Amino acid sequence: MPKSLPIICVAENGVDAASLSETHKAWARSNGFAGQSGRLLALPDTEGKIETYLFGLGPKSNRSALVLGLAASALPSGTYRLEGDYGDPTLAALGFRLGAYGFDRYTKAKDRPVLELPEGADAAEIENLVTSAFIARDLVNIPANDLGPDAFEAWITDFAGTHNVPTKVVRGDDLLAHNFPMIHAVGRASGQAPRLVDFCWGDAAHPKLTLVGKGVTFDTGGLNIKPGSSMALMKKDMGGAANVLGLANAIMTAGLKVRLRVLIPVVENSIAGNAFRPGDVLPSRKGLTVEIGNTDAEGRLILADALALADEESPDLIIDMATLTGAARVALGPDLPPVYARDEAFAKTLVEHGMAIDDPLWPMPLWNGYDKLLASKIADVNHISTGGLAGSITAALFLNRFIKPETEWMHFDIFAWAPEARPGRPYGGTDQAIRALYGALKARYGQ
Repeated sequence: MPKSLPIICVAENGVDAASLSETHKAWARSNGFAGQSGRLLALPDTEGKIETYLFGLGPKSNRSALVLGLAASALPSGTYRLEGDYGDPTLAALGFRLGAYGFDRYTKAKDRPVLELPEGADAAEIENLVTSAFIARDLVNIPANDLGPDAFEAWITDFAGTHNVPTKVVRGDDLLAHNFPMIHAVGRASGQAPRLVDFCWGDAAHPKLTLVGKGVTFDTGGLNIKPGSSMALMKKDMGGAANVLGLANAIMTAGLKVRLRVLIPVVENSIAGNAFRPGDVLPSRKGLTVEIGNTDAEGRLILADALALADEESPDLIIDMATLTGAARVALGPDLPPVYARDEAFAKTLVEHGMAIDDPLWPMPLWNGYDKLLASKIADVNHISTGGLAGSITAALFLNRFIKPETEWMHFDIFAWAPEARPGRPYGGTDQAIRALYGALKARYGQ
């Protein structure tokens, strides 16, 4: 193994207390290094070669658990080891590994920095969470010409096969025969058929946990076509499905005591003569009729059919994830996904797990007072609200109608994209809520 270079971790204003020579302390001061969060400084030896690195952790009171991800994103390729007071070794190594991510599918692959596992770090947990995050990131980053419905189905089938479980797929007009009319309507204008991908893992005697992910491989907006600036990132509109698959990987790899079911409705929202239209009234699996207010709000339609199916076997818990509304980003920005939960106590536990591992979430209300905004004069419900207010809440309330009141359910309106790098999250497609949910589910169900 190549000789590793040390990374000496220093808290803000902690240079004097660090285990450094007076020469290196003077070098740090002359370069303005004071342990600022994310600051990396090379320390030369007497010959001018890099002998070690200093890395700033920032103030302890406001420190990201994954701050060492910023070191990984700034370091050249090589092998490194951590020194100094870097805190929890598992979180430190996890942050570094997540920060070293790169998407090289369409460019020459780059060598990434490698970290020697710190003493006391949980290697299996780190590998599981890193692999699960990279599944989500890779899928979101792949453009739609290489990850349309056909390719996404094939990827899911291969993924399930690595966990020794078969997939069931309902595709094209068979969706109508099997009573998934809204999945069919949203995806029928594409040259690649809409479909529902379904697989199960685990002991049937264990509590039933069902994950549902929005799999819109590209969203033109349909006949309510998006402007070009809004369409540019629509390869990420399957980010909910990508994160569900990352979470499923974490659950299966860790062997949580659940009977896991994963449902991914996969469509491309395209424009053609047979595209669904504003003003159409669609039947749904639940039996509710749905008036279409805007074809660019397609994700909730495919989720509704899949959630209705999930609910039919009365699972212990249903979780859905979707890149659903711009309103969620207006309210909470790109870093903080809202979570809507019927069980507020479990939502609180989930938020606590997320904050501890720098996978933040924020609880939002299923405010029944806004349900009237989904009223339709000709159908049971309109799928968008009137007036444009509380858009993320009304989207959640629409989904709420397709699940029995007694079923425990959580909805995540995620962005799945990092518009700028931050600790453990380089720019581009990103994982959201995987670590928080994995930690909360492991505490709830055990391994």
